[in-house]
Amino acid sequence: MYSRIVVPVDLAHPDILAKALDTATDLARHYGAALTYVSVTAETPTSVAHNPREFGEKLAEFARARGEADGLTIDAVAYTATDPTIDIDAILLRAAEEARADLVVIASHKPGLAEYFWGSHGGRLAGHATISVFVVR
Repeated sequence: MYSRIVVPVDLAHPDILAKALDTATDLARHYGAALTYVSVTAETPTSVAHNPREFGEKLAEFARARGEADGLTIDAVAYTATDPTIDIDAILLRAAEEARADLVVIASHKPGLAEYFWGSHGGRLAGHATISVFVVR
């Protein structure tokens, strides 16, 4: 049913990813699908990395370690944006297209007042993607 699953990863908040990563891993095993972790960083230094190259290396290491622990090979693709908070939704849509994914598994957070004014990334992705999006809370 699924052949490539894309999972957006926020390296600054790995604590909220566990359930989504486990879900994606289970689905990949069940369907024999490939997994690709994608993430977006700024062109400037962040709390995760000094520059986009270092960020890409950290994402690749995260995917390698997770894949080793789960017995899978996981690809990693890092994108760079001038302002990730503004560009992330469009970049995640592009990432899914470029990976030729047929499913996105994305972590969500507990909704609050802010979501009434600014929608969630998972909600926007689900509303605009041409493929299935599994939002894991």
